[in-house]
Amino acid sequence: MTSITLDIAEEHLKALQARAQSLGITLEDLVRLSIQDIIHRPSSEVQRAIDYVTRKNSELYQRLA
Repeated sequence: MTSITLDIAEEHLKALQARAQSLGITLEDLVRLSIQDIIHRPSSEVQRAIDYVTRKNSELYQRLA
């Protein structure tokens, strides 16, 4: 595993620490989970395609029902 070091504003650090504490996890775990979420989140182009297909199929499903 590789380590990285970031400079962030003090108020952002406090907000992250508070969020981690409210979730009952460490700050490090919160950051790791956030990074995983960003990596696995579909790109905006993929999301637009998913939304389009969902809308298009919704009309079809309504007609078939």
